[in-house]
Amino acid sequence: MFKKLFYRLFNIRSQQTVAEPKSLSKATASKPHDFSGSPLRQTTIPQPTPADLAHEPVDTSALFYNLLFVSQGRDSGGIANSLERQVMHQVESALLIPEDIAANILKLPTQAMALNNLLADDNVDIKDVILILQRDPVLSAEILKLCNTSLFRRNEKEVTSIQQAVVQLGRTQLRRLITTCSIKQTMEIKPIYFRRFGAQIWRHSMQVAYLCGELAEADVETAYVVGLLHDVGKIAIFKMLLDTFAQASPNEQPESRLFKQVMTTKSLLLSAKLTECWDLPSHFSSVLIQLVNADLSPDSPMAKVVWRANLISEASMLKQENKLSEGQLNDLLNRVELSYEHFCKYHHKLQQM
Repeated sequence: MFKKLFYRLFNIRSQQTVAEPKSLSKATASKPHDFSGSPLRQTTIPQPTPADLAHEPVDTSALFYNLLFVSQGRDSGGIANSLERQVMHQVESALLIPEDIAANILKLPTQAMALNNLLADDNVDIKDVILILQRDPVLSAEILKLCNTSLFRRNEKEVTSIQQAVVQLGRTQLRRLITTCSIKQTMEIKPIYFRRFGAQIWRHSMQVAYLCGELAEADVETAYVVGLLHDVGKIAIFKMLLDTFAQASPNEQPESRLFKQVMTTKSLLLSAKLTECWDLPSHFSSVLIQLVNADLSPDSPMAKVVWRANLISEASMLKQENKLSEGQLNDLLNRVELSYEHFCKYHHKLQQM
């Protein structure tokens, strides 16, 4: 009974073989006839050419999941295997209790978020910020590490102290960097899974945040933070399911198109719910909700910025792995209203992250 309900919930069709009618003999089946009894003329259905396939609408979500998992190329389409069914059932349960996930599985560091709020005040004394940072060696180390990456580095001189970081970056950039560090701490996964999944998701999140800052015409800092948070739902799901994946058979990995589509939709819903549980501005949740249908361009300017940034980042990562044809890339760029020249500029920057 549970299996039938689950199949109805996810619109999964069982693999069934329809028996051939007994009245149809092998001879009749091999030579179709019309009602007059005359054999029907055999017609040849033209097969799609490589050029046709190259210009089919590209499912970036499915392709991107192939980068996150060690895919064997066995896409079963709409048929989910037992591992996938178990995962999807647990995701549905997680969406009913996001408070438990926010409190126990994906807890936002309160110290870093308090610093972020402090830096939002134009009258803050930077000396107070430096003192707080110096009391948190882990956060300080992460800030110095990120400060010397291509995303934040201002010149060739290496930053070696928090004081240097504050002077070189300024309050606005320091706030952005502290937010980035706090989210990174939240998104880390056990080493073996972080190498396989978390590292790619973190890189993608950093890229989307950077692109949001570049594409936004207003409220740039909010766009940056929402871009950084848009995939926390994926991390939450996989932190919950580490044991499930560890115990899975090597022959039973996330492969089906159905699983990838469901995970994309459900993880974005969970991202929105987590921002509510973390008491972040309600605007964050409303933006993320609009991204659930990745095929549609959102109406609000902020949501559209994040939607465009997400597709540009996915296109860049797929291009870097030679997973996109020229036709597919052109179609994606048309969707996000970006010229090839501008994409190349972003792609060059994103490859360094």
